[in-house]
Amino acid sequence: MWKRVVVAGLALIGMLGAPAQAQTQEKVPEKVLHAFLSTGETGLDPAVASDIASLSLLENLFDPLLRYDYLARPVQLQPNTLTAMPEVTDQGLTYTFHLRQDVYFTPDPAFKGQRRQVTAQDYVYSLKRLYDPVLKSPWLFLLDGKLAGDAALKQQFSYEREIAGLQALDRYTLRIRLTAPDPNFLFYLATPATAVVAREVMQAYGAQAGNHPVGTGPFVMGQWKHSDRITLLANRQFRPVSYQGRRVPLLDRIELRIVEEYQSRVLGFLNGEFDFLEQLPESMKDMVLTADAQPTLQPALAARGIVLSPFPVLQTYYMWMNMEDPLIGGYSKDKLALRRAIAMSYNSAEDVALLKKGLAVAAQTPLPPNVRGYDPAYRSPVPYDPALAQALLERYGYRKGADGFRNQPDGKPLTLVMHSEASTVGRLRDELWRKNLNAIGLRVVFKSDKKTEIIKASRLGSVMMFETNWVADFPDGDNFYQLLYGANRGRANYARFDLPAYNQRYEESRQLGDTPRRTALYRDLADILHAYTPWVLLTHPVSADLQQPWLLHYRRHPVELTNWRYLDIASH
Repeated sequence: MWKRVVVAGLALIGMLGAPAQAQTQEKVPEKVLHAFLSTGETGLDPAVASDIASLSLLENLFDPLLRYDYLARPVQLQPNTLTAMPEVTDQGLTYTFHLRQDVYFTPDPAFKGQRRQVTAQDYVYSLKRLYDPVLKSPWLFLLDGKLAGDAALKQQFSYEREIAGLQALDRYTLRIRLTAPDPNFLFYLATPATAVVAREVMQAYGAQAGNHPVGTGPFVMGQWKHSDRITLLANRQFRPVSYQGRRVPLLDRIELRIVEEYQSRVLGFLNGEFDFLEQLPESMKDMVLTADAQPTLQPALAARGIVLSPFPVLQTYYMWMNMEDPLIGGYSKDKLALRRAIAMSYNSAEDVALLKKGLAVAAQTPLPPNVRGYDPAYRSPVPYDPALAQALLERYGYRKGADGFRNQPDGKPLTLVMHSEASTVGRLRDELWRKNLNAIGLRVVFKSDKKTEIIKASRLGSVMMFETNWVADFPDGDNFYQLLYGANRGRANYARFDLPAYNQRYEESRQLGDTPRRTALYRDLADILHAYTPWVLLTHPVSADLQQPWLLHYRRHPVELTNWRYLDIASH
């Protein structure tokens, strides 16, 4: 059968030969989505979770004030728990939000049997949690220094402390005041980190709150075997929200598995175990796609009704280098020459054609297409040019030894250490880098580990080089250029890049909307990146998404991680 329908079991009377009409009533097709998460979740506290798996779950369990219109392109925000979009006054400094009165938390013992309505004060509490020093929220940067009076929360935090920037005017009216206009502010209020939680739930579970998600979203937690299997159940008390004339969620249940291995994901999809597959792994594209210039399904898969949907992801792959590392870091000319040579050794065309099977475009700046601020006319001044890279290394004293590999200018051995993920794709990436770097006389060794462990070490400054990627939290260039902002060293700025010329231009740009002045500043930031080379810009992927023929309404969103509330399963 090509469809995926889970049928409820018949009651005993049905098995004993009940009337046909009764038997028909007993056969209730349950709509179940079967999907996977590529890594295990870490915890489901909106203020704390930052990994993709946890954020994917949070999107369906909790509610921020705003969310994205599922179908609108370019992306567009819409009210979520609000009656309308906020009123913006005082030249962009004051936002007034009017809450819907039919938003309720899902039942929990913390509510002592009462149906718990969401109020403006709940959002005040939830946003203050980002400042709570006990939580060490990785999302504080969204609000830090932007809410009027928030310095008081950082100096001596208390949930009872009132600030001018965050007030509940009445039960259903929230007012937020900023210190300066921020063109991206409303995007922040559509992230899972700013979703509403109930204070009594947080207090009841304390440090274990992330293991007891109690939200207001379209799904509730069912069975939960950590980092293995997760069941989400439709929240049938969810406020009236419709999609194509039907109330969401359209599904009854979501069955999720944690599947870290690329091969297991693809084979599981091809065997009908999963209803969709996002971002077909590079190492397995030959199994699914033909060798045509344009991505095309293998005929046997197309005959099964499987659908291929290429999708330009708001994502950038880059290889960063630690600017504080004694071998590769620093701002002197010899260190710049080493990093520039590494960048010129990277064969972008080979990467796109052979490893990514054409499902990527070479990155010119950190900004992928379709992000606000993207400049299609900009071209990187750093070409793939191994000969020029070798000449640059020679000029700055990186001479070859008897073994054919280059030494440092002082004659000491030069060995680059690149961390990589312990996976099939990670090994393929290692071989590409080994080939590129060896071609210009640079020796490199690889240290494989789980990505989560590499990121932890990166934040401590103990990783020399690592290839990673950034997915847009919101569709604006600021979300990418902040990755090289000096104040973010040790956080998202894994390269630990800190240059006044960059910082000053970035600080000016973040105060501007999508204007010609900001476009000019972004060109300056891109030029600075290429001049100092804390990153080697790699690619912007084009995701090869696959869906089963029985899956309805599937469409990737550029920003939101999941679309589960809108999906349906064919019932015939």
